[in-house]
Amino acid sequence: MSGPLTGMTIVEMAGMGPVPFCATLLADMGANVVRIDRVENTMNAAQAAARIVGRGTRSVALDLRTPAGVAAALQIVSRADALLEGFRPGVMERLGLGPQDCLAHNSELVYGRMTGWGQTGPLAQYAGHDLNYISLTGALASIGHEDQAPTPPLNLVGDYGGGAMMLALSVVSALLAIKNNTATGQVIDIAMSDGAAMLMLPIYGLLAGKRWETRRGNNVLDGAAPFYRCYQCSDDVWISIASIEPKFHALLLQALDIDAAHYGDQHDRSRWPEQTRLLQIHFLTRTRDEWCARMAQTDICFAPVLDLREAPAHPHNVARGTFVELNGITQPAPPLRFSQTPCSIRFSPPAAGADSREILEEFGFSDADIAHLTARPE
Repeated sequence: MSGPLTGMTIVEMAGMGPVPFCATLLADMGANVVRIDRVENTMNAAQAAARIVGRGTRSVALDLRTPAGVAAALQIVSRADALLEGFRPGVMERLGLGPQDCLAHNSELVYGRMTGWGQTGPLAQYAGHDLNYISLTGALASIGHEDQAPTPPLNLVGDYGGGAMMLALSVVSALLAIKNNTATGQVIDIAMSDGAAMLMLPIYGLLAGKRWETRRGNNVLDGAAPFYRCYQCSDDVWISIASIEPKFHALLLQALDIDAAHYGDQHDRSRWPEQTRLLQIHFLTRTRDEWCARMAQTDICFAPVLDLREAPAHPHNVARGTFVELNGITQPAPPLRFSQTPCSIRFSPPAAGADSREILEEFGFSDADIAHLTARPE
């Protein structure tokens, strides 16, 4: 291991969505991530490996409904640097693994809590998903066409951008505060709704500067501008154009053999519908690859819109090593590039409890304790 988090031990309470993704980011950076799984999790090794999220982590299965299982979890936590959990407020407390319980066993523990709505507030105790969390922030209302329903941006904004990334940053920052002797163990409250709101910071700035309309599909960055959107090509696939700056926009018109004087001012909103139709007509005259070849080695600001099977084979992604294959599964490589402490993927995601004995031995459990903790209920 050589990542920047080598030597750090992170306990992940098994769950869904942003917490496993955060744990994967930390594992890619060298952290020793131990996932505490439920003993009733029946996912086999092949199913676990195919999930991809969870790579580089190890799994110990504990029955947290029993005092022995909770005591074992606390013993592991006592030697960890951080804990990640994504349950509704109060669940960890009812298990006997809440912040007070864990910090009593490890005063320098960073206790990372991830929820949709946060630990406090009127919605804290209610269920939700990514789409709901980004709805309250202005993000969802800003994505899509004016005459259609808002377009869900996958679950990237709430779960992963506003959730997992914010949790990872917070945990690493809290660990740094301990290293710098500016803090001891502490509790982190991350809400996906809060994080999604933060991602909208630049857009709220545009709104304050009267450069953004709250009606979606009427702004430069939301698909309304003819120079910032996707166009269908003759082979029914798409190309993205983002020629915002005038000099780049001039190159676009030149590549499409469009007379700039006839086209008009790119920022004249009254002409946007007409300009969009003109660009649509032109892009339909060639295939996507033909357009890419025509625009190659220019500053037009373009890219082919690739699907999940095409993206790993693009020459730029190949040259950068953006994707890797692990046990026959193509997946994104760790994106953080450190010159002295490179990240790596150490192994595929394990099945629940696959590393129970190894982990329990590491954390000082006796053979008798291990036999008791790993015994399957009859």
